[in-house]
Amino acid sequence: MSYRPDLPMIVQSDRTILLETQHPQFAEARQAISGFCELLKSPEYIHTYRMTPLSLWNAAASGMQPHEVTDILGAYSKYSVPPTIVKEIDETMRKYGLIRLERRGDDLVLHSDDPLVLTELAGYKSIAALLEDGYVLKSYARGLIKQELIRLGLPVQDLAGYSQGESCPVSLRANSAVGKPFALRPYQQEAVDAFYRGGSALGGSGVLVLPCGAGKTVIGIGAISQLQTATLILTTNTTSVRQWIAELLDKTDLDPELVGEYTGDHKEVKPITVATYQILTYRPTSLDEFPHMKLFSERDWGLIIYDEVHLLPAPVFRVTSGIQATRRLGLTATLVREDGREEDVFTLIGPKKYEVPWKAMEDAGWIAEARCREIRLPFEPKWREAYAHATARQKFRIAAENPKKLDVVKKLLERHEGDRVLIIGQYVDQLEQMATALQLPLITGKVPEKERETLYQQFKKGEITRLIVSKVANFAVDLPDANVAIQISGTFGSRQEEAQRLGRILRPKTENNTAHFYTLVTRDTREQEFSLHRQLFLVEQGYPYEIIENEMLV
Repeated sequence: MSYRPDLPMIVQSDRTILLETQHPQFAEARQAISGFCELLKSPEYIHTYRMTPLSLWNAAASGMQPHEVTDILGAYSKYSVPPTIVKEIDETMRKYGLIRLERRGDDLVLHSDDPLVLTELAGYKSIAALLEDGYVLKSYARGLIKQELIRLGLPVQDLAGYSQGESCPVSLRANSAVGKPFALRPYQQEAVDAFYRGGSALGGSGVLVLPCGAGKTVIGIGAISQLQTATLILTTNTTSVRQWIAELLDKTDLDPELVGEYTGDHKEVKPITVATYQILTYRPTSLDEFPHMKLFSERDWGLIIYDEVHLLPAPVFRVTSGIQATRRLGLTATLVREDGREEDVFTLIGPKKYEVPWKAMEDAGWIAEARCREIRLPFEPKWREAYAHATARQKFRIAAENPKKLDVVKKLLERHEGDRVLIIGQYVDQLEQMATALQLPLITGKVPEKERETLYQQFKKGEITRLIVSKVANFAVDLPDANVAIQISGTFGSRQEEAQRLGRILRPKTENNTAHFYTLVTRDTREQEFSLHRQLFLVEQGYPYEIIENEMLV
């Protein structure tokens, strides 16, 4: 086996990759492998990545060939890539498209260039139950067969096409409603094109992965104008619903009468309808049906957009399984799901069709340059004693609510006196105490939607420059001028939450295009352990975390 010590990487036979962070080619190698593997661990000197079947299938779906993956590995590896890994990569990636779902007349049929594969599949009772004569699918089985087959390690390439849906002419404005020049940025147009694929069966379903602040809403609007069809948009909360509607009316020629809000406040079903996941998953009791799921069949939708698709609730997955003839677009900053259901996103919404690395967007100036710092604080003796006697879950909360965090927040507010600062936390009691101590406005789930809107608008206008928010502001809240985030507590080891919170401050700035992200962590506690896991996704994207001990903070 040849040895090239000047290269930064080791590829191991268990599909893991070790990458030296201090190597001059670290950033280049990390960028090269990001399309087909995921980060597992990120200590100071060696990062560990892993190639999974799903990461390789996503690479295959985006057009990457097995030899391209092995060529990249060979270009950066100190040792020759193990032959077993070369073979596994080839076999895994070739499974995507080995079975295709095609339309023949009115029927949907499973097809493969290897007939023995289909013969073998027919021997599985779960597969046979979804088939009629030969390999013709039962009418309801398009989503179910894909779920069954991916569990067997056979991701289906769905080429059966889509229904046109109800016509809804939409044109993008050359100038927005408020008079600003408007056009899709080059990467936004590339993302729309990657999803649409010229209207062929190769397009029409899939996920676009772009950083917060990259304009995923605009990409969604671009897809609507490309398809010219009635569209159902699903998003995380009422604030986000209204932001989508505002953007639609600002950047297209749509008549406001054609755009509807479907939330707890309003139940409008229009050619373009924007709804929340919460309203769809509402039911009076756990024994009842979901009354608002009928929205999926209220019109002949030609497109469904799943905003923040990594948060898609399980009941919506079930409905999505039954509407596979409708085009589906997922938008997200991260494919990471805390419930491990990435395979369902791949199968029911579609594979990853386009991705732009965060650092590439930063280098191009489309999002702000981010500086991430973790500040580690000590415990007072009495809190340390309480921590020592607590359960594992209690330990995390005790560490998260360390009273010393208030003093650090005060120092940071002084340091960023002229900036627009978000203080973000998990525990409402902690946030309320901090709001009282600092005399700052607070937004939590308790605050009525109208009051939230007022505070967001005041922050946007610069009438207030500090705002304390709970996790209700994690997703799809547009505060473009926020340039400092201070995270005082979070949801255990949630990587997606870390990404979303950084995303709150990544909108490009007109003057100093720099954002500051601080995480306050109690030293040598469960909170510090979880913090390492939370940071994985951002480290994978190229954001190093500077560790600052509280005693060194000036």
